[in-house]
Amino acid sequence: MKHLLTSVLLFLTIYSYSQQKVEYDAKDGITITADLYDAKGSDAFIILFHQAGWSRGEYKEIAPKLNALGYKCLAVDQRSGGGVNGVQNETNALAKKKGKKTAYVDAFQDLEASVAYVKKTYKPKKLIIWGSSYSSALVLKYAGDYPDAIDAALSFSPGEYFGDKKFITKSASHIKAPVFITSAQNEKESWSGIYDAIPSNKKQSFLPKTKGNHGARALWDKFPDSKEYWAAVKGFLNTI
Repeated sequence: MKHLLTSVLLFLTIYSYSQQKVEYDAKDGITITADLYDAKGSDAFIILFHQAGWSRGEYKEIAPKLNALGYKCLAVDQRSGGGVNGVQNETNALAKKKGKKTAYVDAFQDLEASVAYVKKTYKPKKLIIWGSSYSSALVLKYAGDYPDAIDAALSFSPGEYFGDKKFITKSASHIKAPVFITSAQNEKESWSGIYDAIPSNKKQSFLPKTKGNHGARALWDKFPDSKEYWAAVKGFLNTI
């Protein structure tokens, strides 16, 4: 018991956590709002992007758990979204106010700006991008368009959600970084072609034995099979 307590105290000393709102600009001048979940003492970083109609609130429960695994996190409000878990999407509200387009594809510049911001501000030694639903597809596009910019990508329920039904697959064929893809049980056909196009021999996929859930919310505690998803995520992160 004494050794266990010592280990816990040591862990808490190495990784203390805090949360704060940050802002930075996309290339078109729209201010992006995000929540920084800071695991002090860590030089590994995960940027978290939410699913359709939602906000950075998707990660209120998930980000602290990633902190506990030793990762700093940035949960981003993309301009295509709304609200979830009591958190409204501030980037979306501003984009609408300024008359900017807020379709899924318009949010790609928010991913680009987020990676640039994290690299410039925090200079992580390990940088991972993580997406949910439409943003999980954009994460794969980013990984293919900028193959040397990141160290890994996690994609929860990706698909060809855009006008060009090869939009993501074409970019995926250029990915070099390790990739993890998961989804609900019945969604595999939506991403199997994308997965097959990824040339990396470090790619992994996971499907639950249950019907599962769409997007990163599959990791929320309220879902009984969330532990199965978490085990797969942790297993992948341990390989990076």
